[in-house]
Amino acid sequence: MAVFRKKGKLKKSYDEQLVALMNKQKKAWEQAQKLDSIAIEKHPVNQVQLKIQRAKYFSLFKEARIRNIKGNLLD
Repeated sequence: MAVFRKKGKLKKSYDEQLVALMNKQKKAWEQAQKLDSIAIEKHPVNQVQLKIQRAKYFSLFKEARIRNIKGNLLD
């Protein structure tokens, strides 16, 4: 029954990749927020980029909830 063990390893591997991608996307979203907050003029392109970064992060966050990733993995 080695087939079932491989599924657990693959899930763990993909969960770790998802967490790494979430952390990377969170940093990109925070950077876009900083850029927006220090900008004197609110340029529409920057506003769109901020919304895109936010949407990407929250879509990954939603996927993590679906996959039941909890606790220390998201730190």
